[in-house]
Amino acid sequence: MKALARLWAARDPRERRVIAALAVVLGVACYALGVHSAERARAQLRASVATLRTGAARLDQQADEHQRLRAAPASPASPADMGALVQARIDAAGLSGALTRIDAADAAHVSVTFGAVSFADWLGWVAALQTQQLRVETARVEALAAPGMVSATAALSRAAP
Repeated sequence: MKALARLWAARDPRERRVIAALAVVLGVACYALGVHSAERARAQLRASVATLRTGAARLDQQADEHQRLRAAPASPASPADMGALVQARIDAAGLSGALTRIDAADAAHVSVTFGAVSFADWLGWVAALQTQQLRVETARVEALAAPGMVSATAALSRAAP
């Protein structure tokens, strides 16, 4: 600090006035730059707050809808509904050609028999059933002469809620 005081004292009065004026101009410029940056950030934040409020309102609406749907009683399923669901999953997996039999025993049980199906495709189909809240109660899988091919019979049921 003493070094700065000696350096300042070594300057003649005219240089001191120029340095002081430059310091004031530099301070004002820094302040103006800071105010400009703050205003620009404020405008961006104002726009993002509006977007976030819209998103929050949409989430509130979806949460209300979710609560309403959870509170609604489940409609009773008919055997045809579960049979149709299993048939739709078979069609979506491309296994319709291998299907030999499908029987809906009641509203919660379906029996499915495949003649010759790829084991990997059959496993993928079983995994897809789990996303539909269906589970395999029993299964019988027999290897066929062709590599990777099996015949399969499965008893399916609705998963417990």
